[in-house]
Amino acid sequence: MSQIAINTSQNVNINFNIAGVGERMLAFIIDLLIRIAYVVIILYLFFNVFDLGYLLNGLDEWSIRAVYVILTFPIYIYPLVLESLMEGQTPGKKLMKIKVVKIDGYQASFADYMIRWVFRIVDVSFAGVIGLISMIVSKNNQRLGDIASGTAVISLKNNINISHTILENIHEDYIPSFPQVIALSDNDMRIIKDNYTKALKVDDRQIISKLSEKIKSILKLEIDATKMTERQFINVIIKDYNYYTGKDN
Repeated sequence: MSQIAINTSQNVNINFNIAGVGERMLAFIIDLLIRIAYVVIILYLFFNVFDLGYLLNGLDEWSIRAVYVILTFPIYIYPLVLESLMEGQTPGKKLMKIKVVKIDGYQASFADYMIRWVFRIVDVSFAGVIGLISMIVSKNNQRLGDIASGTAVISLKNNINISHTILENIHEDYIPSFPQVIALSDNDMRIIKDNYTKALKVDDRQIISKLSEKIKSILKLEIDATKMTERQFINVIIKDYNYYTGKDN
């Protein structure tokens, strides 16, 4: 399965798996069912609850079509609006844990979502065959809209065990050293611990040093090197975060 590197706020690259064709199709089906449900409900309200069907009497064919377009308009802009509001996701994508991102790792913009939306007209042509073929033959499972906007759909699913989480065992008498850690988010700490763990496995001192300096820079800390090594510092930061946020085993 191909991967894409996303640059985080800590200037660290994390590899994500590209969402599979099956995952994207299931997300599309979920979103389609939501749109169908909306149409059924809005037409039921229009004709049965509010009994407004008489408004169509005497209208020509084009006017009647215009009324239906107005009533069902939200289903046409559904992907554009929701991907913009939900940062690359729709309810279907959220349930399938997939997300639209830029190939270069940056957050996709409204213009990117707009391009994907416009090209959707081509991608869903011939019962979606064009988009399906494009995803199968492209390197990153991209449909034409993705290729045109420079985006890809990634999977947010991870096989996580305790070593990949922000959890740490902390003794009851533990005394924290850096209250500044509360400025970090859970995602920041997960990134720190993940990269620190990987660096320890291969004894990558350069990564450990850069990670230590980055943490000090973000939290505006000045640490005496004679009192604490870089590894000790990162270990303390992780434990302190767990202490202050109440995350323990």
